[in-house]
Amino acid sequence: MSKGPGLFTDIGKKAKDLLTKDYTSDRKLTVSSYSSAGVALTSTAVKKGGLSTGDVAALYKYKNTIIDVKLDTASIISTTLTFTDIIPSTKTIASIKLPDYNSGKLEVQYFHDHATLTTAFALNQSPVIDVSATVGTPSIAFGGEAGYDTTSGRFTKYTAGISVTKADSSASIILGDKGDSIKASYVHHLDLLKKSAAVAEVTRKFSTNENILTVGGSFAVDPLTQVKARLNNQGHLGALLQHEIIPKSVLTISGEIDTKALDKKPRFGLGVALKP
Repeated sequence: MSKGPGLFTDIGKKAKDLLTKDYTSDRKLTVSSYSSAGVALTSTAVKKGGLSTGDVAALYKYKNTIIDVKLDTASIISTTLTFTDIIPSTKTIASIKLPDYNSGKLEVQYFHDHATLTTAFALNQSPVIDVSATVGTPSIAFGGEAGYDTTSGRFTKYTAGISVTKADSSASIILGDKGDSIKASYVHHLDLLKKSAAVAEVTRKFSTNENILTVGGSFAVDPLTQVKARLNNQGHLGALLQHEIIPKSVLTISGEIDTKALDKKPRFGLGVALKP
């Protein structure tokens, strides 16, 4: 693949991951194993409130092909095939969720030293077509995306964004919701290994004149322990602790509280990911 700009979905992703990734109020257990043939098996169990769900997934890599199959407790079989460089500088992703034969989707990504292009469409009689493009360099990139419903003949979305990336920081601005919202974010890394960082994100909704400011960060207590926290101007405070119990096996404890609520009842989540 090229060393050019990332995909449009990469714009603002660093800030989003710092503020949302691994935060959960559910109880989750994940166990993974790997065979000598290169097959990765993953079993996941989740309890959310009084509802328990689970799935079993198998992932196999062979040369430039990745096969990912998942079966969940709702008897839905999700299959994803990923092919790299069928055509030079491209990645092709085909997916379907059985027994819904209309859920098929095909996505093609093209990478160039100064641009990336993605096209995705549903494999049915009235597909929704999504197209995104980014131009620039790894340091600065401009991009946009649009979705078109072939049945109604209307655009389902159109978004534009810009990102600036430096060695110790990154910033982005995204104009989304068909021009009804704007989101600006900034991430600053506090160490050379980029394990500790501070993040700020502000979102404005023009139709409602609503502004949401969220600040947060992550801090590496030691090589095995990571803590994260976030707080927005609506009073939602979240915190997270991750500790590597044994190599590649991580315990995650997270919680969130509405500081402006009368009862201030916190919600806690617990996750364990075991990998041999």
